[in-house]
Amino acid sequence: MPVAPYLALVLALGATCQLVAYRLRVPSILLLLVAGFLLGQVVTPEAVLGRDVLFAGVSVSVGIILFEGSLSLRFRDLQGLGKAVVRLCTVVVAIAWALITASGMIAGVGWQLSLLIGALLVVTGPTVIAPIVRQLRPTRRVSSMLRWEGIVVDPIGAVLAVIVFQTVIIGGPELSLGPALLTLGRLVLISTVLMLVIGGALEVAMRRHLIPDFLEGVVFLAAAVGALVLSNVLQPESGLLTVTMLGIYLANRPGLRLDHVREFKEHLQVLIVGALFVLLAGRISPAEVVSVAPTALVFVALLILVVRPASVWLGLLGTPATREERTLLSFMAPRGIVAAAVTSIFALEIDTAAEEAVLASRQFGLPPLETLALEAEAERLTALVAEAEHLVPLVFVTIVVTVAVYGLGVGRLAERLGLATTSPTGILFAGAPLWARQAAGILQGLGVPTLLVSVSPAEVSQARMAGLRVERTHILSEYAVETMELAGIGSLVAVTYDDETNATAAREFAHTLGSQQTFQLRRQSEPLDDSSHARRGAGSAVESKQRTAGKLTARVAFRPALSAPELEQRLREGMTVRQTKLTEQHTLDDFLARQPEAVLMFVVSEGHATVIGQDTAVPRSGATLVALVQPRPEGR
Repeated sequence: MPVAPYLALVLALGATCQLVAYRLRVPSILLLLVAGFLLGQVVTPEAVLGRDVLFAGVSVSVGIILFEGSLSLRFRDLQGLGKAVVRLCTVVVAIAWALITASGMIAGVGWQLSLLIGALLVVTGPTVIAPIVRQLRPTRRVSSMLRWEGIVVDPIGAVLAVIVFQTVIIGGPELSLGPALLTLGRLVLISTVLMLVIGGALEVAMRRHLIPDFLEGVVFLAAAVGALVLSNVLQPESGLLTVTMLGIYLANRPGLRLDHVREFKEHLQVLIVGALFVLLAGRISPAEVVSVAPTALVFVALLILVVRPASVWLGLLGTPATREERTLLSFMAPRGIVAAAVTSIFALEIDTAAEEAVLASRQFGLPPLETLALEAEAERLTALVAEAEHLVPLVFVTIVVTVAVYGLGVGRLAERLGLATTSPTGILFAGAPLWARQAAGILQGLGVPTLLVSVSPAEVSQARMAGLRVERTHILSEYAVETMELAGIGSLVAVTYDDETNATAAREFAHTLGSQQTFQLRRQSEPLDDSSHARRGAGSAVESKQRTAGKLTARVAFRPALSAPELEQRLREGMTVRQTKLTEQHTLDDFLARQPEAVLMFVVSEGHATVIGQDTAVPRSGATLVALVQPRPEGR
């Protein structure tokens, strides 16, 4: 198959699988691996791209993924969790490495390759953790621990693999601490120097406004790829550590705004992840999977049932992590693209090392003893090549099973532990006027989580006296945007008197909740009949000059769409927020006939709350309607 159609097919499969997985609420990696596996039975990526191009592209892509992930790691997110995160990235890794190595040997893998597999599989990875966290939406504490572990441990696993490869695989069965320490020292030194030099240069360029906004993402991408490649040239396989350290350095520089970079990298990462899983899964044949199935099943069972729980519980002893958090972390260790990519690379490195050893043993004119030593080394590495043929399919099966088990089962566990919800339906109110407090109280009584955010001491005090969950902060504060607990929250309704605050809050929280779930009140400057986004393309040129640009506003809440002053006026006229059960005997039509001036706000069905907008389909019956209505006449 020609290269261009093949790449187009890979990208199309990657995008389609992720979209379908989102709709079905299943881990996208499962569909990507299946699609790649099936495509690989028709045409393999190496047959189209060639081995060198394929692995060079994989290496660069993994570096970009880790750089993007590390840009989100900020030290302030570790408040109260620093000790736990440090343990996850050190002690837990060491215990897991030892236990995975032992598991490999129990499953029948030689000790040398078991050490290498142990190093490769201590990783979890942002490519599998991020989608699960996005779907699960756990507490901030759990989310921070999972993200830090997933991103930081990836390069640590790669570093461990480099040390094992050079000291055990290449160095021979006689273990030596000296070469290992020397390799580790070079890795850390090169990564640190490149981080400071390249990171410092980017920081200076940003602070002096030398990079225009539209080029920030491209420049940072080029810098990350350059750092990765240069680091690998200076010390093989050190690039992942370099780009991860570079991302963390930039993310934590005070006052450095990287919004354009993060947004650019986010979209690029989604594209790369889809393509990589399809490509790497295409290298596996059914025969290879069948040949390692018995070993793989024993090995993966030990990983899930023994290795992860033991390493987490032992490693986090004496940390602030709660029992519930440790339990969830014990059953959350899916392997991802870094494990797949680095395993493929090292399998190729073992093959290359064996070929070089065979060529060296065939040289003429060498002393007999040296020739015998080279022949013995060539035989040892050739035997390792035969054993390493099962390395890639073994890791492939591990990725599929761990993603399936953790991705499909962790949601229910997190809910039972009270740390997350798989279907967040709560409502976040930006602002806490009286009608919002009334609505929040009703929703809370219907089993819908609510959160009110306000800077008004009076509003906050009255909300607390009403037993409502409330935060005293500005909706656009750093705390609200980046730290505030949103577990269980599915939608935002911005209801402050400031239209610009409402619009900005809706756009900001759309990154977390999705633009379909963020609403604001109708702007005070817009007429009532112009509140629907469906009409924004109509009107005269004069009207278009006066109307707010669609990209600067969010979906308009409630029906009819009223502004903040109009809602307050309705309250002063005696209207109040009430709930009404819609049934076959009292349908929506009956309700509207009795309450023609009602403002429809929310509809609740089976504990799921939906904000009513201009285009929301409200059921006629079988749900509870929350609306601003006229008071009931006395005696009724």
